[in-house]
Amino acid sequence: MEKSKVYFTNLHTNPSNNLLDKLENLIKKAGIGNIDFENQFTAVKIHFGEPGNLAYIRPNYAARVIKILKKLGAKPFLTDSNTLYSGGRSNAVDHLKSAMENGFNPIATHCNIMIADGLKGTEYREIKINGEYCKAPKIGSAIADADIFISMNHFKGHEQAGFGGALKNIGMGSASVGGKLELHSTSQPQIIKENCKVCGVCVKHCAHNAITIENRCATINYEKCVGCGQCVALCQYESAVMGKSDTSERLNCKIAEYAKAVLADKPNFHINFIMNVSPECDCWNHNDVAIIPDIGIAASFDPVALDTACVDLVKKAPINIFSTLHEKHNHDEMVGEDKFTLVHPNANWLAGLEHAEKIGIGTTKYDFIEI
Repeated sequence: MEKSKVYFTNLHTNPSNNLLDKLENLIKKAGIGNIDFENQFTAVKIHFGEPGNLAYIRPNYAARVIKILKKLGAKPFLTDSNTLYSGGRSNAVDHLKSAMENGFNPIATHCNIMIADGLKGTEYREIKINGEYCKAPKIGSAIADADIFISMNHFKGHEQAGFGGALKNIGMGSASVGGKLELHSTSQPQIIKENCKVCGVCVKHCAHNAITIENRCATINYEKCVGCGQCVALCQYESAVMGKSDTSERLNCKIAEYAKAVLADKPNFHINFIMNVSPECDCWNHNDVAIIPDIGIAASFDPVALDTACVDLVKKAPINIFSTLHEKHNHDEMVGEDKFTLVHPNANWLAGLEHAEKIGIGTTKYDFIEI
């Protein structure tokens, strides 16, 4: 397989070239204009940030990307899917409120915001890929129905995947609530009896008649349950929850297969922001000190090459002496070492990149072009 091109710009600025200008120059040089955007619905996938977490990508960057897309004739919208866990983004009402509070609104970003999988995380399309782990990933409808897909990704650590970059934002981030259940779990949903309010919502909306009320509690018939996650998506009382968590290796492979479903038959382009590289995911309601200094912004048509290049950049970077990484591994600057494995030793991030390459999303081989 030929090498993919990864374009990069550092964060040095001057009065005639600020960071927004550098972002615009980067994605233009990387070839975003080669996509035919004319009158095409264009999903710009971004993480709006869990309330309390301040490491997410600033909305100013999204606004500049939207401006460029509109000039190219696109019909862009910013989007993300609801979360599996309870929090500030587990349904569209709270999710939109969180996005607005973090600065993602039509005034600031110059486009509308849509929650891809609807009010309760149940609006999705099954895209058949016959993957090794996922046969038909459940992708939020607004993303599945879009003509073009653009990802804007905060590159950082992740407690289960090792790191979160383009592949995770595409695969995990585009999955409906039921899709996230499939990604995270090795088993079917479970009912926490003490939390059940016997509201009957899960019974009413189970498409497989797998849930009944017995002894004043929802009960799942696992011979009928297919693990679609509808009950987890609809339960407002944290009674229906996911089963046993999957391994890091399988999780990353599943994420790759979900990413393949998202990108299937769609022109796509990806931007990684290697700044505020926090040790944990933006889904937490807090962010710890970045593990390395800010590096820059990278872009590519190939999300696999893009993530690989960003991992290599992080490896080359010195650690932040104020970070938890320095506290746990206080020796020299650790230049060249795998920072993500040091922070999360039980996570296998390489498995995801290798599987993504195996199933044809992209390649780990790249040419690095600095702008």
